[in-house]
Amino acid sequence: MKPLKSKVSITLDSDIIEKIKQLAEQDDRSFSQYINMILKEHLKDPDINKET
Repeated sequence: MKPLKSKVSITLDSDIIEKIKQLAEQDDRSFSQYINMILKEHLKDPDINKET
């Protein structure tokens, strides 16, 4: 069974939205799928999870 997903609402700069749309299209993914993918990759970085 796939993990459940939750809907969220965020505000992004229009230039970021356009760039993500372009990258998602190049990768043959939806906007949402692409954001999920890059966030998962970002969170894998052990330095991200360090407390400062």
